[in-house]
Amino acid sequence: MFAKTPAFSGFAVPDLKAAEKFYGETLGLDLTQGEMGDLVLNLAGGRDTFIYEKPDFEPATYTILNFVVDDVDQAVDRLGQKGVTFERYDGFDQDEKGIARGDQGPAIAWFKDPAGNILSVLEER
Repeated sequence: MFAKTPAFSGFAVPDLKAAEKFYGETLGLDLTQGEMGDLVLNLAGGRDTFIYEKPDFEPATYTILNFVVDDVDQAVDRLGQKGVTFERYDGFDQDEKGIARGDQGPAIAWFKDPAGNILSVLEER
């Protein structure tokens, strides 16, 4: 039914100004204003993602956005220089930078946006 229907994704934050600063300045993403006062992340590959304000917001407890990078160590270092801290999770063997390097998946490091939503940088094999 929807195999050829365009679709998009979105997520909520409690403060659009803080999101705009983080996603635009800290992460360096291209942002535009949406028609309904929201923000649009203009992501590579034409994968626009909407960020909207939600007054009774609760952060996601799962990864909402993954950024595939060529070098996860370099990405973690650069984000760390911008004040981003990396999360640690039980069950993952993470190095001193917070990067999990398992045999079954990509090298990945998780961090949060100002709203507490979980994001990641990962290096595909």
